[in-house]
Amino acid sequence: MTVGRTWGVVLTGLQGDLVEVEADLSNQTPAFCIIGLADRAVGEAHQRVHNACANSDLALPRRRLTANLSPANLPKQGTGLDVAIAIASLATERAIDAASLAETVHIGELGLDGRLRPVPGVLPAVAAAARAGMRRVVVPYANRAEAELVPGVEVFGAVSLRDVARRHGLDVDEVDLEPVPAPVAAEPVGDTELDLADVIGQADAVDALIVAAAGGHHLLMSGPPGAGKTMLARRLPGILPDLDDAAAIQAASLRSLSGMPVAELRRTPPFEAPHHSASVAALVGGGSRTVRPGAIARASGGVLFLDEAGEYGGRALDALRQPLESGSIEIHRAGFRATFPARFQLVLATNPCPCGNYGVPGAECTCPSLAIRRYLGKLSGPLLDRIDIELSLQRVSVARLRDRSGGAGSAAARERVRAARDRAAHRLRDTPWRTNAEVSGAWLRDGPLAPEPAIRRPLDAALHRGSLTLRGYDRVLRVAWSVADLAGRDRLEVADIGRALYLKKGVRG
Repeated sequence: MTVGRTWGVVLTGLQGDLVEVEADLSNQTPAFCIIGLADRAVGEAHQRVHNACANSDLALPRRRLTANLSPANLPKQGTGLDVAIAIASLATERAIDAASLAETVHIGELGLDGRLRPVPGVLPAVAAAARAGMRRVVVPYANRAEAELVPGVEVFGAVSLRDVARRHGLDVDEVDLEPVPAPVAAEPVGDTELDLADVIGQADAVDALIVAAAGGHHLLMSGPPGAGKTMLARRLPGILPDLDDAAAIQAASLRSLSGMPVAELRRTPPFEAPHHSASVAALVGGGSRTVRPGAIARASGGVLFLDEAGEYGGRALDALRQPLESGSIEIHRAGFRATFPARFQLVLATNPCPCGNYGVPGAECTCPSLAIRRYLGKLSGPLLDRIDIELSLQRVSVARLRDRSGGAGSAAARERVRAARDRAAHRLRDTPWRTNAEVSGAWLRDGPLAPEPAIRRPLDAALHRGSLTLRGYDRVLRVAWSVADLAGRDRLEVADIGRALYLKKGVRG
């Protein structure tokens, strides 16, 4: 046989496409060419493949070898096609089972010694192969546990190129090589062991946090250092419901695509807390050749926490506006477009001024008025209009020191949130939405459960005064429904509207 064929996968964002890898041997000037719109990393594969085969005692023939990546108009990035190119090239001259190659997808990078190195994005790549009807995949040994998270796919974790060749029927001896280790996993920032019962003297803030969790609402906390803003934000994932299978696989796929090791499906919602020096690209995602998800995408299904929000660049904060509305983010590059999910809960925490003491009883603020306006001006009006709940926190005084959030721990709060979300999902069962934060404004105002004029009178008055925009009007309605769900009510009452208006800072009925 002079032509070998097998399959690989290329990723564009979370979208994976099958690539047929063909290798042809011809009697022309000896060379190794890779064609098919390959980027530099794929184009360099010929040298990795050549050396890996030679060091595995599977030397390639000294003739002209052409590897074609089809479809040719699909951009190919990264090093994940190395193994597919190598095994197809070996099949041009060696006795490798062609039927086995045709039924198998190969994913992985080759080291010069012939070992398979782990690559990012194995989970979404295997999932894409499964959706395309492929049921056998070969991955680096370090990525085996990650690939096995996709049901219905037979996974072979290979240590070396010789293992792959033996898998397809080539009669070669087994060589004892140590597998390339997987990257060390970083501990998640959010942790279910952090309990709401640890919060002291901030019962109103804890109640607002539960309302935010019940409806999936965005939250802004403003207060001096030491008021407990970060403490509250870090406990939000622990009171959110567990991720379902689809959401857990999506979160794991995003971690995998970011280069983080994935060994199991985490059911706890993700928690992303980028540093305030993060650039727009770090939040949004990107890359000149291989597009990687940013903090916005990695937080999808969970919480994006921006501490010291006033220290972020204005462009970075404004980059949040479109994802907050659409629930997705698109990254455009020449020749392709990558789309990532961005359905997250935004939690912002900010001090009242650069020194943190503005308006704090007993403290002295040393900031000029211009510095305070510039600091708070980082949070633009359009961004604040997309925030559902705004809290003003104060430092805990001696009188409130023994007030431990009303005795409500994370377990009890989580049960209340679960019950409220179940009630919302039942109410919205005939709609495309499942949480209050997702419901469209038109349905809230004019749908079958729209509040009567007498119920929404305080809200109409706030809109008439100019205290609310129409977007803010809809967001208050969403929060009001979350308040009603926590109280076990099937219809909105005036008290629910009033509570939601109160949670929108500076707005009164």
